[in-house]
Amino acid sequence: MRIMGLEISRASATEKALAPVSSARSGWFSILEAAPGNWQSNVEVNADSVLSFHAVYSCITLIASDIAKLRVKLVEQDDDGIWTEIASSAFSPVLRKPNGFQNRIQFWENWFLSKLTTGNTYVLKQRDARQVVERLYVLDPRRVTPLLTEDGDVYYDLSADNIAGLTGRLIVPASEIIHDRMNCLFHPLVGTSPIFAAGVAATQGLRIQDNSATFFGNQSKPGGILTAPGAISEATAQRLKTYFDTNFSGSNAGRIAVAGDGLKFEPFTISAHDSQLIEQLKWTAEVVCGVFHVPPYKVNVGQMPTYNNIQSLNVEYYSQCLQRLIEDAELCLDEGLGMGMGVTVGGRVIGTEFDVDNLLRMDSVTQMDVLEKAKSLMTLNERRKRLDQKGIEGGDTVYLQQQDHSIAAIAARDAMLIEQSRQPVVAPVVPAEPVPAPEPDDTERAVAAWRMKCGEALHVA
Repeated sequence: MRIMGLEISRASATEKALAPVSSARSGWFSILEAAPGNWQSNVEVNADSVLSFHAVYSCITLIASDIAKLRVKLVEQDDDGIWTEIASSAFSPVLRKPNGFQNRIQFWENWFLSKLTTGNTYVLKQRDARQVVERLYVLDPRRVTPLLTEDGDVYYDLSADNIAGLTGRLIVPASEIIHDRMNCLFHPLVGTSPIFAAGVAATQGLRIQDNSATFFGNQSKPGGILTAPGAISEATAQRLKTYFDTNFSGSNAGRIAVAGDGLKFEPFTISAHDSQLIEQLKWTAEVVCGVFHVPPYKVNVGQMPTYNNIQSLNVEYYSQCLQRLIEDAELCLDEGLGMGMGVTVGGRVIGTEFDVDNLLRMDSVTQMDVLEKAKSLMTLNERRKRLDQKGIEGGDTVYLQQQDHSIAAIAARDAMLIEQSRQPVVAPVVPAEPVPAPEPDDTERAVAAWRMKCGEALHVA
């Protein structure tokens, strides 16, 4: 049988005993107890409800969208170990358009939302006649179960998923699934979502919000009890309770009640100030941010850092939160597309790489300063490309100021000086200066000329 371009033999998968991988101490993908005794204390963490807590929703959508907006490049490694972006008819199309109903941003956002909420991302491959992967589909993680044989071979049990082209249950080998998982606390094939640790804090935050909504929905009027100076019968107590519930609760809260016979109302609900509601709600949000490794100010929890350095803040966010997720996805994609097993294009190793330049973009002043200092490392056109400017003629040369010298030239000069210092010192021979010839004396000639002139004058006279 041929499914998604792959020849599947049901016999090959069923000849071996397949056992589902258990997610440790509870059912598949249910939230485990974050602390011992929570189940006995009726502290229930519901995954779907937890996702509605503002800090959880902000963290997972921020991480997924920040990574999804990064372009995935196909790169090759040259002989010097430098990775350069290339294009390939076998791999570039699926990187640009993973499937027919998602663009690359929607695909990668779906990838990381699945991983962050359930701890696992399952991607089904579709191959063409060349056995090259031409489509990728992110599956519903709750419809996929890893299976293990006695020999340790891995298969995946896929339930029907029409959008991925699965019309019924199917068991496929691990070669046809890209499985990206995080925090495998209990089994190497079962990832654990950060919600495992943040679930109780998120549940507490939701209950604080629900209680606050109920309180303000009651026109900020707390509940309480009616007390009487003397004993009253059960029937009278029930009648008074029904009377006050009907006439002074819900939409009628805040109305004036007139009670006789010394009845007194005693509120017993703790006020928001006494329970430190704002502080508790902020604490639960900070716990969630800590579990997801997201700086709190990124999701409007806590104060923005006072120093004005966008790049430093983004580098911190990248290194502590995004880098591991990005590199995991790169490796999974390389292996899934067949690049991680020695596949080459033109004799060179290839791979995929997220373009993180946009994520780590600096402010304009710092960016221009860095590019100015990179003159000796980058050509003018390479620096112009960083600013989305076209190259110019003569811009493919690295320029260096004249007073800068190469290390080889400096080393040759130093060697020459050392060699000269080892030679004996000889006094320099100073040549004698030539004696200038005396200038001719024109006195006698001048006197003779004067006399001749005087004689001519007498003769005339």
